[in-house]
Amino acid sequence: MALQVHNLTVRYGGFTALDKLSLNLEQHTTLGLVGESGSGKSTLARVIAGLIAPDEGKILLGSQELRKKRSLYQHKQIQMIFQNPDASLNPKHSIRQILSEALLFHNIVSRSQVEKRCQELLALVQLEARSLDKYPHEFSGGQRQRIAIARSLSVEPSLLIADEPTSALDVSVQRSVLELFNTLKAELHLSLLFISHDLGVIHAISDTVAVMRQGKLVEKSSKDQFFIRPEHEYSRELLSAVPKMPKTSTTRRLL
Repeated sequence: MALQVHNLTVRYGGFTALDKLSLNLEQHTTLGLVGESGSGKSTLARVIAGLIAPDEGKILLGSQELRKKRSLYQHKQIQMIFQNPDASLNPKHSIRQILSEALLFHNIVSRSQVEKRCQELLALVQLEARSLDKYPHEFSGGQRQRIAIARSLSVEPSLLIADEPTSALDVSVQRSVLELFNTLKAELHLSLLFISHDLGVIHAISDTVAVMRQGKLVEKSSKDQFFIRPEHEYSRELLSAVPKMPKTSTTRRLL
């Protein structure tokens, strides 16, 4: 297993955001996580990434237990991509500075190899090397998300957590970013936890689908089973709420 979560509980005062949640992610697969707003999806992501400490429970990355105080190596093994790429891109830094900082801080390459590696990272996300001299505001939203992905990949993680990374993008850009995630997962042998409220996106990206409600896991199924024959009543409610649209060439690719 790439990731194992056992009986994870997170409380905010009298509110329980995660309630004894257990979840596994298999190596080199994508787990799509769905659920209504407030179901605990983002809280779970932040706990796994080490941004929030749980009140109870255990997390294993491979065979290593991730405790409240993580090593530098454990921190870099799990990287998070947010809905808003500006959250991880310093507007005052060039793309070269943004990528170089992570490479040097984690000693990924020697200083003499930084420029070459920065160019390679941009190539991975299908951006030109000349982008290194530009600043985040000079790019479109989709391009900034690609740069955020490149920054996450720079430290050579084994697990990526993507929290609604395409929700602010239009459909055509969304499709290209999803194709990029699928390509990177295959080429770099990544495991991916992908959070989205959009079931079309979940269908396009996932191998397995997990459904959360009120801090609990109510279903985990293969993608085909979830979309054809979901087990839980709440899963059926989510699917029935999806608007039925004419099957254009674009919607066929996403649904």
